[in-house]
This record gives sequence, structure tokens and C-alpha cells, in this order.
Amino acid sequence: MLGRTASGIFWMYRYLERAENTARLLEAGHRMALTRGGDAATEEWRSILTTLELRKTYEKQFDDYSSAHVCDYVLRGKTNDQSVMRMFDLARMNARACRTSITAEVWEAINEGWMTLRDLLARPVREINLGGILGAIRRESTLARGATYGSMLRNEIYAFARCGTFIERADNTARILDVKYYLLLPSLSYVGTALDTGQWDNVLRSLSGERAYRWLNAGRMDARSIADFVILDPRFPRSLAFCYASMREHMDSLAQAHGGEGKAHEMMELANRALGGKTVEDIFDQGLHQFLRGFIQSNAAIASAISDQYRFVD
Repeated sequence: MLGRTASGIFWMYRYLERAENTARLLEAGHRMALTRGGDAATEEWRSILTTLELRKTYEKQFDDYSSAHVCDYVLRGKTNDQSVMRMFDLARMNARACRTSITAEVWEAINEGWMTLRDLLARPVREINLGGILGAIRRESTLARGATYGSMLRNEIYAFARCGTFIERADNTARILDVKYYLLLPSLSYVGTALDTGQWDNVLRSLSGERAYRWLNAGRMDARSIADFVILDPRFPRSLAFCYASMREHMDSLAQAHGGEGKAHEMMELANRALGGKTVEDIFDQGLHQFLRGFIQSNAAIASAISDQYRFVD
């Protein structure tokens, strides 16, 4: 398989996952801003930009954190090369370049999703239509993922697609957990208060894990329980443990297809083993922020190793 094709598949699914994750983050932030208002709402929108690493570029253009400005910038800002619309542009470009490697169903799902969002985001985003736009982003990403799952051969193309999805998802989960816990909670005096509980609830909403968590942990809302769920629970499809177990599976498939393992496999094996050997107590003893920053760096290194090993071409 050509490195250019492998790169296109890998990044196509990273872009789709990133777009969906951004929509979920905005939806949770919007809900939190509506229920709290004032300075708290400003902090919520600032945290979203921080999570997405867009705060510096946003502040060059705007001097406030209004919901209209933040949502429009994140979703369709012309000066934002990480906007959701740009993510779908890039996903479609990669899909078109790899057209012969994906099924007709996958191409149609991505192309139709791009056309839908192009029309929805042709005009400035307003609060009255924000919910419909965010729902459409989630839906179009889900349709593309469903078409992939339901129509693609379980071969190396599928393995690269899933690796792209899970490497991006793991990064997103770690960033959301880090920003919400480390940057937003004003001081230790707030631990256990309504503000603390609200932030943790927002973490779960941002990761679409609120209902699953409450089902497993009736009535309990505390830092250790939620961190354990989001980091270590292999049943939750956005947990770090789930993402890395899935990555390991698909990396094994690539090793079989290419006749052997390499540096990326070694790094993936070590990272997966290290994560599987931890308890939530170990993580908090180390420091949640320190653990998450280390995870994000390691995750990026694994992605880079995959790129090098399989000779991705930009």
C-alpha cells in the first residue's frame, strides 16, 4: 500500500473524529454557559478555545468570549485553519484522493456530509441554529463511521482508518479531561462544591459519557470515579483504555499485513501495557495533570512513529 494512500486514509478519519469531538465540546460548553451565565460563561468559552488550542489565534481577532463569536470562529472562521468546516474539507480531499481505496458508501457519506455542512455553515452561526448545526456535524461523522464499519473490508485500509480514529479520540479525551480539571477549577476550596460537580458533569457531556457513567455509578460524582471511568474503563468507547486496546488490535492487523512489527508497534505495546498497569490511585499520586500531559505527548509520538514507519507522504 502506498504511503500517500495510507496517510490519506489515516488523516481522513482523524479529521472526521476531530470535527465530531469539536461539536460535542461546543454543545457541552453551550449548555454550561446557558445554565451559569456571566463570568462563568466566559470561562467556559475560554476553556473550549484552550482545549482546541485556538485561544491565541482567536484573541488576535476578538476581544470578548461571546458565544456567537466563539462558535462562529470554531465552526467556520475563515482565519481558523482548524475550523470544523476546514476539517470536513480536508476529510473530503483525502477521501477523493483515496477514492479507489474506500467503498462507494464511505465516499458518499463523506461527500454528502461535506455538502450538508457547507450549506449550513455558509452564513454566520447564530445561537438559534447552533443546536441544529452541532447535531448535523455529529450525525454526518457518525454516518461516515457507520459506512466504514458496514462496508469496508477488514484489511490494512480499515486498520489505518481505525488507527486514525482512535489516535485522535484518545488525544481529545485527554485534552478535555486536562483542561476541565486543571485549568478551570479555581482553587482546591471548590472541590466538592456545585461548581466542581458541574465541571465534572461537563467533562462527561463533552465525551458523551454522562448517561453511561451515571448508569454505572448511580449518584456518585467525584474526581476519582470520573477519572477512572474516562481513563481506565475498557467498556467506555471514548476512554483512553478503550482507544489504546483498539489501537493495539489494529496495529497487530497492520503488522500481519506488512509481515512484521516496527518502532510504532513497540511504542504502542509499551504505552498500552503502561496504561493497563495503572490504577486511578496511581494516576492521582502522580498528578492527574502530569499524567495527562505525558499521555498527550506519548500519543503524538505514536502517531508520528506510525507516519514514519509506513512512510506517509503529505
